[in-house]
Amino acid sequence: MPKDLLFEIGLEEVPARFLRAAMDQLQERTVKWLEASRIAHGEVTAYATPRRLAVRVKEVADKQDDVNEEVKGPSRKIALDESGGWSKAALGFARSQGVSPEQFTFRELAGVEYVYATKSSQGVETASLLGEGLSGIVSAMTFPKNMRWGAHEIKFVRPIRWIVALFGQDVIDLSVAGVRADRVSRGHRFLGQEAVIGSAAEYVESLRAQHVIADVKEREQMILNQIHQLADDKAWTIAIKEDLLEEVLFLVETPTVLFGTFDPSFLDIPQEVLITSMREHQRYFPVLDASGKLLPFFVTVRNGNAESLDVIAKGNEKVLRARLSDAKFFYEEDQKLKIGDALAKLETIVYHEELGSVGDKVRRIRAIADKLAAKLQVTDTAAAEVSRTADIAKFDLVTQMVYEFPELQGTMGEDYARKAGEPETIAKAVFEHYQPRFAGDDVPSTEAGALVSIADKIDTIVGCFSIGIIPTGSQDPYALRRQSAGIVQIVLERGLEIELGDIFDIAVDVHENVRNLKLSANELRINLYEFFGLRVKRLLSDLGIRYDVVDAAMSAGYDDIAAVVARSRALAETIASQDDFKATVDSFTRVSNLAAKAESGDAVDTGVFDDPAEQALYEGWQSLRIPYAKALEIKDAAEALRLLSGLKEAVTSFFDSVMVMAEDDAVRRNRLALLSGIDADLKRFADFGKLVW
Repeated sequence: MPKDLLFEIGLEEVPARFLRAAMDQLQERTVKWLEASRIAHGEVTAYATPRRLAVRVKEVADKQDDVNEEVKGPSRKIALDESGGWSKAALGFARSQGVSPEQFTFRELAGVEYVYATKSSQGVETASLLGEGLSGIVSAMTFPKNMRWGAHEIKFVRPIRWIVALFGQDVIDLSVAGVRADRVSRGHRFLGQEAVIGSAAEYVESLRAQHVIADVKEREQMILNQIHQLADDKAWTIAIKEDLLEEVLFLVETPTVLFGTFDPSFLDIPQEVLITSMREHQRYFPVLDASGKLLPFFVTVRNGNAESLDVIAKGNEKVLRARLSDAKFFYEEDQKLKIGDALAKLETIVYHEELGSVGDKVRRIRAIADKLAAKLQVTDTAAAEVSRTADIAKFDLVTQMVYEFPELQGTMGEDYARKAGEPETIAKAVFEHYQPRFAGDDVPSTEAGALVSIADKIDTIVGCFSIGIIPTGSQDPYALRRQSAGIVQIVLERGLEIELGDIFDIAVDVHENVRNLKLSANELRINLYEFFGLRVKRLLSDLGIRYDVVDAAMSAGYDDIAAVVARSRALAETIASQDDFKATVDSFTRVSNLAAKAESGDAVDTGVFDDPAEQALYEGWQSLRIPYAKALEIKDAAEALRLLSGLKEAVTSFFDSVMVMAEDDAVRRNRLALLSGIDADLKRFADFGKLVW
């Protein structure tokens, strides 16, 4: 009869940032082991708190499924030797499958006879497998950082202090790192006691009685409900940042929300500074008014009950006061630093040993940004703003505030630039040149911010590529994928009339002029196109365009990002709305297949035409070429595709009427040249042969 399975690993406090992935990993490994062991089961739920990882599996079968399967072996020719006995290959196959050769049968497959072995085995009791299986799951788990303790060989995220392993009401016989499984868990470190788990089904409620909310979703909802209730009671807006909520969620076992206050005089500091200090140092949620202005309050979550919250609040207020005093001191000291002096300090900061100082990087950014502005033919005023923004974009890196809070780079630059008397547009562009900082972030709203952002990002990418730092697999220490995606997003959303190749050429030329490159300029450009191609493909996928449409449209080029987006959308919409479009694509594909046989350099000679269908196709093609080229130029992809689709009838009639591969060499080559010319125009839109129906 099926029983519930419970497995809990009790630990010393685990860093919050590790717990979500560890919980998911325990669940995934448990499911995979059960399936590999042929053990049927029901719903699987994982749990995690700072002191435990656990998984509960409902309705686990009491024995493995029986096995009865046929496995194909070598062909009869290989399985039998010259005397008709079993060959070494057949005997080896028998050993590998755990069967006797006498159990072999022959069966024909695709005209060839093969040996088949029938494997049958009875499933064993689940209880007899659980000990070894669960121990193996623990040993196989991986973490960003591991610990070893005592004389134990096992590595784990934190030392294991207890294990609960139950199959129904029975304790599973297993031991890990000298800890033997039992039914005794531990409650909240200060509020609870030991929790005796009677059965797997009682796990959550048994821990709740000892002040531990094991269910992650329930714990998160408790935090959110309390925060929302407090916000309603006080008429506040409490800013809930997802990554902070995630961290707090895994810092507590019994969450209780409380609030405190701080001296309103600290509000003279930019609120981004105060918010960052509260979030990063204290894990506090900031409190805002209806207009988004910071109020002198904070919200935090206690790992405990509601007793003596006033005392807890006062303790938090005291700690925060010291943190904000430090921030105020840093902020006031930074006001004494002149921008010119800050820029001089950048010369002493190494950006990368092969790429020079931060000062060197700033000069490259300025050179790239100026060339981008010239390419885009911006106004003289805008060009001057681009140059000044590029010059001072990184000056805040040497301030005390950014040293303390690196995530405030740009934010402090904007504030300090404004206070130093820089024009508002330039001050804002100093902040915006870091945008977009993450997926879904805004692009710069100022022209200077946009061009300096592109210049900064492409300088980093080209610099890294030129010294062999190219992301592979999951390794991307310099966030080059994010920065390339940012360039693509800026070009697209701001509608910049510049191609990727122009950006690459400008950046590569600037680097060539100031340093020796390990790769040739041509190799760099090839690598850059390949790298950015993956970002464009990801962009199109995020727009909901299916993979084959993306591949088809990108085959026509993606130098012009807006153009490839327009072509992809038009193609996707046409496929979805026109049932007969497949016939059009089939005709285009047939054109492409035959065009591949054309001789390079052959031109169409209308004097060689000997069938009206040839002349009709030629005239139809010629009549659309100019409007088609215009539609592509203005990125009216829907009109371009409509024009191409108008060729379908003429193409069909052509293939119905003539034999393309005629015996007459001149006729054949002329017809292939005609199809080759049409195919070249088709491929300016997409490679229709990549579409999947």
